[in-house]
Amino acid sequence: MTSAIAQPPTSATPTTKRSLATYLHGSGGSLIGLIGLFVILSIFAPNFFTVRNFVNVVDQVTVLGVLAIGATLVIITGGIDLSVGAILGLSTMVLGWLSHDGGWPLPLAMLAAVAVGAAAGLINGLGVTRAMLPPFIATLAMMSVARGLANIITDGQQIVGYPEWFFNLSADRFLGFFSVTIIVAVLLYALTWAYLKYRTGGRSIYAIGGSSEVARLSGIPVKRATTWVYVTAGALAGVGGIILASRLDSSQPTAGTGYELDVIAAVVIGGASLTGGSGKITGTIIGVLIIGFLRNGLNLLGVSPFLQQIVIGLVIAVAVMADVLRRRRA
Repeated sequence: MTSAIAQPPTSATPTTKRSLATYLHGSGGSLIGLIGLFVILSIFAPNFFTVRNFVNVVDQVTVLGVLAIGATLVIITGGIDLSVGAILGLSTMVLGWLSHDGGWPLPLAMLAAVAVGAAAGLINGLGVTRAMLPPFIATLAMMSVARGLANIITDGQQIVGYPEWFFNLSADRFLGFFSVTIIVAVLLYALTWAYLKYRTGGRSIYAIGGSSEVARLSGIPVKRATTWVYVTAGALAGVGGIILASRLDSSQPTAGTGYELDVIAAVVIGGASLTGGSGKITGTIIGVLIIGFLRNGLNLLGVSPFLQQIVIGLVIAVAVMADVLRRRRA
């Protein structure tokens, strides 16, 4: 009588290979990229591997990180938002104008800044869902309008000088690291992660990005949900404007210029697909840190800001190419 002897596996099972491939092509691949970037910059960039520099990087990416939360939701639905930087600029100017010239208490001006951002996002959402404009066109138009309004409010002049307590929101440290603005960003990420993972509305966003028609036939209010995603992105841009005003102790009509590309880059690098239906908030965190460390490292290496734009552009191209390859393999 012979007995079967189990042979040790000589190679990974197909399931294991698929799991590994999925991990590497998603946020896992970006995590490996972040670790590799961190190691390289630690070796070659002077003063990179210091606590002070890490705190500086986190401070610098806080605004980008808040904007990227809204952009993640938009991109998961299959949309795009080119107006977040301009809405940030408009919100921060509304904050400054109301608190300095309008005589509003600063806390009320802060709420108004968020409300203005949400209103701009509402217009974006209605343009996409009701006017049936492509997201690219709707948000491109809003980018132009919001930037123009930001300049009209004070005739292109910046507003300087906020109360000390407002500046301390980003300056004072708890445990030597956390400022109020950083804590706000962390809480927003935690809430968004929980919403996408555990709430029906969060799962609906993925369904809309996968196929809006199938989502509609499944009973999901596609137009309403999509509109609210853009409203959320606009409101978060308003929050980003408040954080930036606190950091700079001023409101500037040009604030947020160029943030659009960095935000999209962070979300795509984090594993979200520009065709919609996929993306993780944890991946967005990694993408934001990659952008932050990359810019910080290039600055420490003395690389020209103009060359930095080229590098960021190449990073975006590589991230999109990876997304295309992932979808083809799927």
